[in-house]
Amino acid sequence: MVPPARNTTLDDAPGLPSERLGSKEPQPGLLLIFSADSPRCDVLPLEDGEIELGRCEVAGVHLDDQRMSRRHARVRWLGGTWQVEDLDSRNGTWLDGVPLTGARAGADFRIVRTGWSVFLLLADVEPFRAGVSRAGGTIRGATLARTWDAIDRAARLGTTLHIAGESGTGKEHAARAFHALGRRRDGPFVPVNCAAIPAGLAERLLFGARKGAYSGAASDADGYLQAAHGGVLFLDEVAELDLGVQAKLLRALEAKEVLPLGASRPAQVDFALVSATHKDLRAQMAAGMLRDDLYFRIGRPSVRIPRLRERPEDIPWLVDAALRDAAAAGARAGMSAPPRAHASLIEACLLRAWPGNVRELTAEIRAAAQEAHLAGSSVVHERHLSPSAGQLAVRGTPPVVSGGATGRAAKDAERAPQPAAGERPSRRAASWPAEEEIEAALRREQGNVTRAARALGLHRNQLRRWLAQRAAGGGEDAEG
Repeated sequence: MVPPARNTTLDDAPGLPSERLGSKEPQPGLLLIFSADSPRCDVLPLEDGEIELGRCEVAGVHLDDQRMSRRHARVRWLGGTWQVEDLDSRNGTWLDGVPLTGARAGADFRIVRTGWSVFLLLADVEPFRAGVSRAGGTIRGATLARTWDAIDRAARLGTTLHIAGESGTGKEHAARAFHALGRRRDGPFVPVNCAAIPAGLAERLLFGARKGAYSGAASDADGYLQAAHGGVLFLDEVAELDLGVQAKLLRALEAKEVLPLGASRPAQVDFALVSATHKDLRAQMAAGMLRDDLYFRIGRPSVRIPRLRERPEDIPWLVDAALRDAAAAGARAGMSAPPRAHASLIEACLLRAWPGNVRELTAEIRAAAQEAHLAGSSVVHERHLSPSAGQLAVRGTPPVVSGGATGRAAKDAERAPQPAAGERPSRRAASWPAEEEIEAALRREQGNVTRAARALGLHRNQLRRWLAQRAAGGGEDAEG
């Protein structure tokens, strides 16, 4: 179960108590986040504690999914427990990546896939009614929108902000938002990765130097602080600066002046400072990596960028954006059709932890699009995603199993040949490649079954049995 989005606010107003938010009861429901090749953000509240999914209008939302049965699945909320039931659908129902047989109940279920559609199970759908927006190169669902509201307040009211967040969450995007939303939007934005500054060069690069200050200083050179005058300076991984440089930075912030190397008089500087770390800033102060006086100057206000796994509603939109990038690159390389996502790809992305966050997801989706293209498919399935991508989230129930599809889909899945003893299984029946993908691979390899099977990620004997079954009239696409 995906918990309700937690309010992300400035740290000096950490979270609003429930009495200030009102006493409205949480509304359990489903969030449709993907359907018919496209990301969505449609709220489906559970009226009277249940909802029936099918190829029709559900809770005012039209489900135009040709792979869904008219009566496909039923979802119930039983006071803290979800019950999901497949209604003998033609193409099956998946619950957290596992094919569903009949009905299952549990408190921790998160994801339902039916046909080409993917839903999140939410204890409260109300925070998600605002939808998802694209602004300034950032995709913002309900969870991230709260962070951006906090950044907006900080930009309008102050001159400092600290951003905490794991690597790849988009801290520089947040810093650029602070710049764009604040009073210094017309001034420069100067990003500096403090962790990448070579040892011994930080003082010169940050504060500048005068001619003759050191061997090779043939002319005056401004530093990053002077370059940011009138605008915003972004210091990423600020605790990587040595303590002496931190003291000089504090002086510049307090006095609004900087003394370049070799200078006898300070230069006036006026800039807003955004700092960022991927570790807790107070913990770095306690460890002696950050001066306590600098912490008290730059540590408040602060925001935390949620990890990607904390904002699953954004994932289909991020996948779509990555595929658009891949399509643009593919068009230049002569790709005939733009790649598009299959529901199984979205489901797989939701089930993975993504320790590298948005950066990792984007890179892996682009790679998956290339794999699909090489396999002759414009549809990017889960099978095109690297098994190591996103580091599978640890769950009580394995997110991926073989077979077990529901209703009539179970009979179709059984036709996908299983590996015999000694064969290394590369595919699950639930993601058996489409017939046209197999035919394309065989054409590329001029009928060589071994090479075609390798390109498809199958054992050659699996492909041979599938070809034999099709010749006998029994081969069908086992993909749900």
